[in-house]
Amino acid sequence: MKKGDTGDTWSKLIDIKEFPDLGGEPEMLETTTLSDDMQTYIAGIQSLDGLSFTANYTLSDFQALKALEGKKASYAVWFGGTESAGVVTPDGSNGKFSFDGELSVYPVGGGVNEVVGMNITIAPSTPITFSAT
Repeated sequence: MKKGDTGDTWSKLIDIKEFPDLGGEPEMLETTTLSDDMQTYIAGIQSLDGLSFTANYTLSDFQALKALEGKKASYAVWFGGTESAGVVTPDGSNGKFSFDGELSVYPVGGGVNEVVGMNITIAPSTPITFSAT
């Protein structure tokens, strides 16, 4: 996951393990009239819940995310990347999805022989936009 800096520059925020649906179904607005044999609809506004991401917990990552809480910022998820020495660097070659929102973060429960995780939730304040480049 990336965070917007200034202009068109983005910096890596955190490696994520899971990401949510980056869109949703539109509301269905009924347009049926008495002359229709069945119900008809048009698409309304798109429905979107809070965006919930999971990541491995580290103190430094948690503190960096905690410092962003309550602040509106730009975020993005990039698909595609280049591999070098077994490490994939996201480059957005398979699409970029960006949006503005307010972030919150908390550690999630765990158990024996489990990696400690954290949940990052972003309340979107703009529509998610897609870019192919």
